[in-house]
Amino acid sequence: MASGNDMKMHESTYSGFTGLVKWGAIVTVLVTAFVIYMIAS
Repeated sequence: MASGNDMKMHESTYSGFTGLVKWGAIVTVLVTAFVIYMIAS
């Protein structure tokens, strides 16, 4: 279990992780939409 001293580092790491997941999902949706568009045309 993390001690109270590690909470700032934990919050920073978690914030970075959630940001990467958010932007990764957005990029994945855009690439998928582009591929579907290219296949359909």
